[in-house]
Amino acid sequence: MLTETLRKLFKRDLYKLKEEISLYNDEANLWKLDGLVSNSAGNLCLHLVGNLNHFIGAILGNTAYIRQRDLEFSLKDVPRRELIKHVDDTIAVVEDVLSQLTEADLQQNYKISVFKEPMTTEYFLVHLTTHLAYHLGQINYHRRLLDR
Repeated sequence: MLTETLRKLFKRDLYKLKEEISLYNDEANLWKLDGLVSNSAGNLCLHLVGNLNHFIGAILGNTAYIRQRDLEFSLKDVPRRELIKHVDDTIAVVEDVLSQLTEADLQQNYKISVFKEPMTTEYFLVHLTTHLAYHLGQINYHRRLLDR
């Protein structure tokens, strides 16, 4: 069943996100910008947490999460332990919501319009996994380039 595959992929990559955040030698470097690097690892982490809590938690799981997208990119110097707590909380939400989805749910149109055309919940959840992986890769490069 696709929901089980999605649960495994989200869980794998969210645990990898925690690992990447933990691997920074200097916690201040989580917020470092340099040249063409316009998003810090800390802000990308906040963005991923906000994105998943909104699109999976609030929209599919009715968690009442209220996204503040602007803060995902404007907050600075959030302590590493707080970032990791946000990721842990997000893992729990994603696991809970996805465990309740059926195959029929996946074939329904996603509850809100995100792109120009309607899409199934299945399509959008696959999109969210690639979005997570994309930013996770950016965080990995950010750490290896700017955490010296």
